Amino acid sequence: MTLKETLTQLEAHSNPTMMQHNIKYGAGENQFGVKMGDIRALAKKIKTDHDLALELWDTENIDARFLATLIIIPKKLTHDDINRMVKSEKFVHVADWLYSNVIKFYSDTETLRKEWMASDDVMCARAGWSLTSGCITRNPDIIDLSAILDRIEKEMSNAAPEVQWTMNNTLANIGIRYPEHRDRAIAIGETLGIFRDFPVSKGCTSPFAPTWINEMVRRQG
Repeated sequence: MTLKETLTQLEAHSNPTMMQHNIKYGAGENQFGVKMGDIRALAKKIKTDHDLALELWDTENIDARFLATLIIIPKKLTHDDINRMVKSEKFVHVADWLYSNVIKFYSDTETLRKEWMASDDVMCARAGWSLTSGCITRNPDIIDLSAILDRIEKEMSNAAPEVQWTMNNTLANIGIRYPEHRDRAIAIGETLGIFRDFPVSKGCTSPFAPTWINEMVRRQG
């Protein structure tokens, strides 16, 4: 499938309500407003096409970038490719798809994690904290959890909102998974108060770290 054919298929699924939803959450005007289910269906039809994915990404169209994350081959990306992609996308929903579908499957995430944790670029820092949160789950032996808590305590209040979200995920993940760090994680969350008043739907858990930690620990029995 060519780039033109793919964009035509995406545009055919344009949905004004979805477009307004994306704009509400920070997307720009370069989009068709395609529902996630339609994007996934098109990705299933294409399967993998690395070159097409790169072309789609370069359009800067939101829906094209969502699709690109599903059909790209992460192992074919260079270090510079991933850095360019992360820095070029400010819409956090696309950034989350990029992390979940591409960055997590890159061959050297630890190099990226260390680099991005020291980056002044907001989206790189956001991705770095996402990798750190994931590392806490999958490979905690390579991380100094006390040092990570030190950074969160010192930096989270002044971090960009995009970065605060993934820092908060890291804080909660430490508190949920490591009883020896739980009291401190909860105390940091209480002191900072970030996301304390975040609106949540009925039945959903608040992202406020102390509430989130306590609820997940309770569910674990």
